[in-house]
Amino acid sequence: MQVTTRFLPLAALGLAFAGAGAAQAQQVVKIGHVAPISGPSAHLGKDNENAARMAIDELNAKGFVLNGQKVTLQLVSEDDGADPKQGTAVAQKLVDARVNGVIGHLNSGTTVPASKIYNDAGIVQISPATTAPVYTRQRFPGAFRVVASDAKLGGTLSKYAIGTLGAKNIAVIDDRTTYGQGVADEFLKGAKGPGVRMVGREFTSATTTDYTAILTSIKAKKPDLIFFGGMDSVAGPMLKQLKALGIEARFMGGDGMCTESLARLAGTGIGEGKVVCAEAGGVKGPQEKVMDDFRARYKKKYNMDVQLYAPYVYDAVMVMATAMQNAKSADPAKYLPELKKIKYEGVTGTIQFDPSGDIKDGALTLFTYKGGKRTKMDVVR
Repeated sequence: MQVTTRFLPLAALGLAFAGAGAAQAQQVVKIGHVAPISGPSAHLGKDNENAARMAIDELNAKGFVLNGQKVTLQLVSEDDGADPKQGTAVAQKLVDARVNGVIGHLNSGTTVPASKIYNDAGIVQISPATTAPVYTRQRFPGAFRVVASDAKLGGTLSKYAIGTLGAKNIAVIDDRTTYGQGVADEFLKGAKGPGVRMVGREFTSATTTDYTAILTSIKAKKPDLIFFGGMDSVAGPMLKQLKALGIEARFMGGDGMCTESLARLAGTGIGEGKVVCAEAGGVKGPQEKVMDDFRARYKKKYNMDVQLYAPYVYDAVMVMATAMQNAKSADPAKYLPELKKIKYEGVTGTIQFDPSGDIKDGALTLFTYKGGKRTKMDVVR
């Protein structure tokens, strides 16, 4: 599919001047950020927004320079409520605000429709959390992500479920969002092997609170593993209801539910080693100290722990800013080539992009929950 992209000149994309005269002028470069700051995933959206602000505060504190001139970076944050219609509305709002780049969105369901708006306006977009394969398969030249896609995440989880956990009778539930259905579909593609049976495929929604009907249907089929495609705000209450119904199957899912908050949302339904999930990204070895240092700085600044995607948001801002510095310009048409060839050592590891805009050699981290705490099992690539 051929895509025509119109890159607007720098002056039209928000490089503003303040001050009494040109000699004292201070350039302002606008970086847009979008996540659900309201709704069931607001805790994740705020986590993202905090990390974007943290990166920009640090860059400004060090003195951000483009082409020999000091620049002030300004975060323009919007709330998409995890709703596709609201997502496209705020995307257009950022285009109208003439931002120089966008970090976001969080949910695949908002990122994908918004990406066309940014592409048509010639604005570079780096998603720190979107995992739906379709996002980069559109081949928009300015669309990037810093986490592995569902194709890798779902496939890795299915292999682990069958090869390591020995799952034979598997049920799948998804919340019908772009993300939830996508990761479930990718899991199903890889969930094949001798004696492996798909005993059920059920659907819910991101706003449903009672799952008794579908869980009762699944219980009758006696699964030893249930895979869920969706966010922690649904997975937590679902785990409570699984326990109430006496369903002992292992529970598995992707990064949308793989949060520190899942144990709180699930209560005693979290169990001990019952839940296995994967987070796109992850570090081990010497990189763990870099990540720990970031988490400590984040907690000191905001008096709260990282929820999930904050390190990837932080790195996404830093990668965009580095590309601007390498290009000596905040004009997307000028820094886009630098972004395509960048090799950046970030909190989350080495960031490089393939021709589609996907991160190269993306890592996945496997977690379980013990003692009500998320516990890392392994990092795989």
